[in-house]
Amino acid sequence: MSVSSSAGSGASTGLSAALTWLFAVTCGAVVANIYYVQPLLADIAASFHVGVARAGILVTVTQVGYALGLLLVVPLGDTHDRKRLILTLLGLCIVMLVAAALSPSFMTFAAASLGMGVLSCAAQVAVPFAASLAPDSSRGRTVGTVMSGLILGILLARTIAGEIAHYAGWRAVYLTAAAVMVVLGALLVRALPADPARPSIPYGRLMASVLHLARTDAVLRWRSLMGALGFAGFSVLWTGITFVLSDAPYHFDEATIGLFGLAGLAGALAASRAGRLADKGHAHLATGLFAAAILVSWGLMGLTSVLPMTVSLVALTAGILLLDIGVQGLQITNQSIIYSSNHGARGRVTTVYLTTYFVGGASGSAVASLAWELGGWPAVSATGGAIGLALLACWLISHSRRQDV
Repeated sequence: MSVSSSAGSGASTGLSAALTWLFAVTCGAVVANIYYVQPLLADIAASFHVGVARAGILVTVTQVGYALGLLLVVPLGDTHDRKRLILTLLGLCIVMLVAAALSPSFMTFAAASLGMGVLSCAAQVAVPFAASLAPDSSRGRTVGTVMSGLILGILLARTIAGEIAHYAGWRAVYLTAAAVMVVLGALLVRALPADPARPSIPYGRLMASVLHLARTDAVLRWRSLMGALGFAGFSVLWTGITFVLSDAPYHFDEATIGLFGLAGLAGALAASRAGRLADKGHAHLATGLFAAAILVSWGLMGLTSVLPMTVSLVALTAGILLLDIGVQGLQITNQSIIYSSNHGARGRVTTVYLTTYFVGGASGSAVASLAWELGGWPAVSATGGAIGLALLACWLISHSRRQDV
């Protein structure tokens, strides 16, 4: 893997277990800000006297903000003091959270949501910062632990928001989140080490170097493509499963469908283990195993349309569990590999990888909706299986070209 950086590398200084977990909690709490809105849409719509369909755009607005942060802010971590950058982003995020809580109108809330999304990219500044502090021998394990926190933040955000809103209203969700950011900021001020000075690069050149990395780093391209395919399969599932579980023979309500997301906890466990495999030099094997898990999961879930209802639920749950382990394990393996050599360009590497990753997810959602319209759940399952096969093909081709690690 090529080292494409003029920003300097900075030696790893070691990372305590306590600081690793603080990074994990920070990433989880920060990324949760993006997902709080999802179970609150009906309450927010009622509060601002708008339709639920219009309120639904808030989910997109927040995600667009996050994507902008990944693209335009995260690369700054390669040339700026990451401690200061993270704390600045957290401070501004507190302002946006309070603004959201006190919003007098729907448009004000939407603007605060956009800003909140942009600033929540602090989580993706923190991940490569943690990777840079870890020694080579445990970098994968560190990335896995930090990403476990991020995954748990995504999974628990909706539940936490729903519970707080139930007892204290939706505005209390954002005030509570702001308070959490204040506490984390106070801890990070004391706990984060000073970030070594690196040569400054003009912003235009910095962004141009992102494109240069994407063009010249074959391992980054392959790992980004595999990550995008994994997330596409994940999005196919969570778009299509809503249709199938709300239809005959299940007729489940939204709350029951949401419980299937708890299988995602297995993904957090996989994340913590995948990095250790990469540390031991088994990244290629781990990638193949996780890709195979994704393919097999779609085989299991595809059988649900021909099995009795009780058995089909078991197969569906097992498939979800296996898919989540495969997707999250693959992501940690990918990130462990791309961070292992690009020491001075980890922010830009993160931008390339996650931008590609989210494009894969958006494509998966769109394809899943089309597949459902054309052929129901069998077509959705076939689409997921095809993505799994493409992922395995990428794994084999990249290894044959010696461009996978």
